[in-house]
Amino acid sequence: MSQDWDPKFPEGPPANYDPERPFADKEAMIEMREYVVRRKAIDMEKAKILKERVRECYLREGVNHLQNCKELADRYMKSIKNANYGRGDSGPNAQQNWQKGKFVFE
Repeated sequence: MSQDWDPKFPEGPPANYDPERPFADKEAMIEMREYVVRRKAIDMEKAKILKERVRECYLREGVNHLQNCKELADRYMKSIKNANYGRGDSGPNAQQNWQKGKFVFE
């Protein structure tokens, strides 16, 4: 295997994807799905890094962790909400992705 291999991914969503008619261009739909999966994976990894930083901060600060780690803990909580980390998006109150036969990408 080559050491030089570096995959190149598009920076944003595909330009030819139409959210009103997602199945019109199947290639664009697949590219959009891959883009969404990549973004979610990146967001989850960021949440894992923040979790480790919060853990280290709690251990380092001891009894003062409530004051000294508050901003970091708030950033972590926002990141897990945005990334749907864990089971936050499951259950009867979860947002439905299938609406009227169309798949809605978030």
